[in-house]
Amino acid sequence: MPDSDFLPGLEALAFKTRFDLHLRDCVEGMRTLADDSVDLVVTSPPYNLGINYADYDDNLSSQAYLEWSRVWAAEVRRVLKPEGSFFLNVGSAPANPWMPHELAMQLRDLFTLQNTIHWIKSITVEPRDGSAISVGHFKPINSKRFLNDCHEFVFHFTKSGKVPVDRLAVGVPYADKSNITRWGHTEGRDKRCRGNNWFIPYQTIKSRSKDRPHPATFPVELARKCIALHGGETAEMTMLEPFLGIGHAAVAAGEAGIGTFIGYEIDEVYFHEARTRLSLTGAD
Repeated sequence: MPDSDFLPGLEALAFKTRFDLHLRDCVEGMRTLADDSVDLVVTSPPYNLGINYADYDDNLSSQAYLEWSRVWAAEVRRVLKPEGSFFLNVGSAPANPWMPHELAMQLRDLFTLQNTIHWIKSITVEPRDGSAISVGHFKPINSKRFLNDCHEFVFHFTKSGKVPVDRLAVGVPYADKSNITRWGHTEGRDKRCRGNNWFIPYQTIKSRSKDRPHPATFPVELARKCIALHGGETAEMTMLEPFLGIGHAAVAAGEAGIGTFIGYEIDEVYFHEARTRLSLTGAD
């Protein structure tokens, strides 16, 4: 099995992106990359929640997990450009709510936490008429102690904390259109900052084994928004995903016209699923 697959001819099938995919450990892989060579990292590592991965032990001790996280994150820091962005998606179990925060603190001397985004997977709102509306999907639990967990974190790390972002690239229209002329900063545009709560539900699927053959994925739309928020000329960018999975970040990179996408995955089944998805225009 080749370590790297450059997917020759893929550009003609779907995307202009050059996909540089590797079936290998991400730490080993990233050590082959040059310093300050990556513009954007969008990733979601294992959460250490006992998920049944085929080729990874997701039941490390807390200390071992944090130490391992620091090793791969240190490589991310080394390869990230000074104006680069590192978006880290991580969730928790209701019985272990400290984990995402402990992970963020473990990386505190490597990065500046510039933004904390809440990926809302399910939400209930009550309009003015008082009728509650629930939308989205979550994993229900049967507990007398904990609430259903309906969100995850996306930590936006940078080296300086001063990296400009394109807030309006993920913006939303004004509900009150009078704000367009009331506020000078709008410059006449009907678009405002979305804020740091992003409602992105999973797509409904019929079969996990066929439609989403991975026990823990994030939606393509989450990666799309991270790419758009970072901004810049995508054709000139290099994007990295240390934990490729079945390729959702890669699909988003292709759609956005990222110049080069680098991905690492240790599971052969997931690796080949990612390649399959990338060979289909608009795969999701």
